[in-house]
Amino acid sequence: MHPLSLRDEEVQALGEHGWFTRENFLGESEARALLVEARACVEAGRLRPAGIRRGADLTLDRVTRGDFITWVEPGEADTAFGRLRDTYTALGDALSAEAYLGLGRFDLQLAWYPGGGERYARHADAFPGQSNRRVTAIYYLNPEWTPEHGGLLRLYPGGEPVDVEPRLDRLVVFLSERIEHEVLPARAPRLALTAWFYGRDAG
Repeated sequence: MHPLSLRDEEVQALGEHGWFTRENFLGESEARALLVEARACVEAGRLRPAGIRRGADLTLDRVTRGDFITWVEPGEADTAFGRLRDTYTALGDALSAEAYLGLGRFDLQLAWYPGGGERYARHADAFPGQSNRRVTAIYYLNPEWTPEHGGLLRLYPGGEPVDVEPRLDRLVVFLSERIEHEVLPARAPRLALTAWFYGRDAG
């Protein structure tokens, strides 16, 4: 696993605004390798409709959330998914060392929107005061994305919302407790790999 460093402007943006993006995070070749593996998961029928957690219950609500998901578990290091897990581990180490976030383990999820206008309504990934998700890191796998495809990530950092295009090899990192967000209707297939980092004291 190669060490990963944050740029000064990324640390500053995370502290001041609660989020940052990085273009060309892994490079074209590795991004395409991940795209191949992600599409293979979709074609093999491994993804299931995502649920919405309301209290202790997990229910399906396709109006609120229309994506299909699968969890990416630790596996062989010579796969693109395995290499991405290693990179996310290095990212968590960098966020802990350079942004003083004290991160521990993470969960990794592949999400696919088929492209029929599916969305994910505004929400937060964590709730303040609980020992749960602290940082969300989303990596996009959508080549040749155009505005007509939709599926923008809309962040609500306070003040005006910010839209992020889900382009291939773009990484978005934000503070899970601080930034509410939504996925606008996707009119073309949309793939993303999201890691949720927990604090070191999380179970």
